[in-house]
Amino acid sequence: MNTSEVAELERELLQNEDLDEDDNEEKLTAQDVLEIIEKAWLNEKFSPEILPHKTEYVDCMLEQIKYMESNISFLQSTDIQVDIYKFELERIRYIITSYLRCRLRKIELYAFYVLEQETTRNSEDRYLSDSELKFAVEYIQNLDIHFDSILKKMPWNLQTLEDPNKRIKPNMDSYVFLRANKSVSNVIIKDVFENREEEVELLENSQHLLPYSSVVMYIKDKSVQLL
Repeated sequence: MNTSEVAELERELLQNEDLDEDDNEEKLTAQDVLEIIEKAWLNEKFSPEILPHKTEYVDCMLEQIKYMESNISFLQSTDIQVDIYKFELERIRYIITSYLRCRLRKIELYAFYVLEQETTRNSEDRYLSDSELKFAVEYIQNLDIHFDSILKKMPWNLQTLEDPNKRIKPNMDSYVFLRANKSVSNVIIKDVFENREEEVELLENSQHLLPYSSVVMYIKDKSVQLL
């Protein structure tokens, strides 16, 4: 099945009424929501840090999946398209599951750093959803309990573990592969090895391998897409 056939299948599966976006007047179709989730999944998969959550879109798509399953149930079981539709539904579930697992892995790996950064943001700009924030707090609490139980058995001079030693930070200077969704000028590329900067222009649809720290703002404003 080629790309155009998959896209057509998704349109058929997701054919539904428009979906409200954040209680404002903007309307999104189920296909729009799926595309947002797919892009968020790729960005999350390839970025070193955790990115702003898309929980509202995930919840919306999970509801949409229930609607699609209901529609499929009305088709004849002998219809070959039933299996194709079910396969596509599994693909959508995989994307959502992979997206959420990727975020949880980052929370576990960078728990102290993630929570430290989260305290600097107001409630509207939080990167973590409410459930992710609860998970991160409980994860750190359990981690502290675990470490404390072990450290008590160590020599007295090794019974403390300072917070800076606990904090593992993402490598913001790691390189990422990306495509420019639109032309972006005056992008400052930092070369950490030669300690110099270079100004470049990203042309629409061009692809690049660049330091994450140099393009992170353009990822978050959707000017570029990680691949």
